[in-house]
Amino acid sequence: MAQVPDFVSLNGPDNVGKTSHLVRLAERWHGFQSLGAVHEHDPEPWARVAAGDYARWWFETSTTVELTEMLLAGHAKRAAAREAGRTGLLDRGVSMLLAVATATCVVKDGLTVGEAFKTVTGITGSRATAPEISILLLPSLDAERSYAITSAREGRPWTGIYPAYQKTLHAVLLHQADHGSYTAVVDCEDHSLDDVHSDVVDRIGLSPLTDGSPR
Repeated sequence: MAQVPDFVSLNGPDNVGKTSHLVRLAERWHGFQSLGAVHEHDPEPWARVAAGDYARWWFETSTTVELTEMLLAGHAKRAAAREAGRTGLLDRGVSMLLAVATATCVVKDGLTVGEAFKTVTGITGSRATAPEISILLLPSLDAERSYAITSAREGRPWTGIYPAYQKTLHAVLLHQADHGSYTAVVDCEDHSLDDVHSDVVDRIGLSPLTDGSPR
């Protein structure tokens, strides 16, 4: 049996299928522990900022330092919730959290992707994070098409600054993919949910057998 990883994260833009695949993974093997998203493990600061105009706080009044620190603090508490001997399933891992902070920095502060990455990396510093198998799900390997696919799945138009943020996030994720930020990248375009899930399982290194234990 292969060594069991501490964490597996599924990453990608809105509406790419992260939640669906996480649910299926949790059902596949008893050794998985669903840990969800960062705000679920550090609810107080997120509830506080969401009590007002959440979008305005996120894209206007918060600083990049504040947002990045909140994301990383939530992740630290989420990681600490993992039970010994189990593999934590993460809805967005560390690289994705940094992508979110970077895309927000681009649209809020008018920086280039490279400048924003440097800003967020500087905030992150050398703090240690637990290793994870990180899978990036992309609707398409073309940023514009990727955005078009996920925005169509929303069912209603994105408004305000959110379309610009989502377009930037798609570009940031592709930039990360090109620089090896993820363990594996799964191209979901023209593939069924079942086919994508099989690819995810293979990239994680799970047995195709029902128990889903690591190979």
